[in-house]
Amino acid sequence: MCLAIPGKIISISGENLYTRTGDVSFSGLVTTVSLALVPEAKENDYVIVHAGFAINLLDEEEALATLASLDDLKSAQE
Repeated sequence: MCLAIPGKIISISGENLYTRTGDVSFSGLVTTVSLALVPEAKENDYVIVHAGFAINLLDEEEALATLASLDDLKSAQE
């Protein structure tokens, strides 16, 4: 089973659409991911990330709802 997590692009590096990367925040944890699969992505967009690649754009409302659901799961485990 695969899990893709939504995150917010906080900065983008590179000009080439196939090699550019973005720093993406996952509830405060920031990591660099490839943006090659979402050439239309820009700063402050939400993306779904799997295995180091942003694979799809996500609207803010859907992203926040997904993150809230993940927080609920975490709380239920505690």
